[in-house]
Amino acid sequence: VQLQASGGGLVQTGDSLKLSCAASEGTFDNRNMAWFRQAPGKERAFVAAISRSGQNTYYANSVKGRFTIARDDATNTMYLRMNSAQPEDTAVYYCAADRPGRTYSPPSRLTLASTYQYKGPGTLVTVSS
Repeated sequence: VQLQASGGGLVQTGDSLKLSCAASEGTFDNRNMAWFRQAPGKERAFVAAISRSGQNTYYANSVKGRFTIARDDATNTMYLRMNSAQPEDTAVYYCAADRPGRTYSPPSRLTLASTYQYKGPGTLVTVSS
């Protein structure tokens, strides 16, 4: 599956933004999905994940309560709704997909970049103070 993130841009502190991840080839069906981000000068970090069923979601502590991950398998699209954006949210955001049918114990493995086999080009989000 090939992925493309979009929706990034320049926003002010406190604003909202919605990122999208679309599949240009293949489908999201039955795959765990996730968002990661990489801030300037920092390593790539986990943001949010959603299980292949869509029933379970996981968030980094830094975004919990502000960001929401969702998926629409009918349109092969995943979303990240960012509310109350902060300057520390400034980063390139990447979407990632797992191989189909995977289940992990513990589910915290969904927060690891190494779990995901497919990662697409990112979209830049800049939050001004």
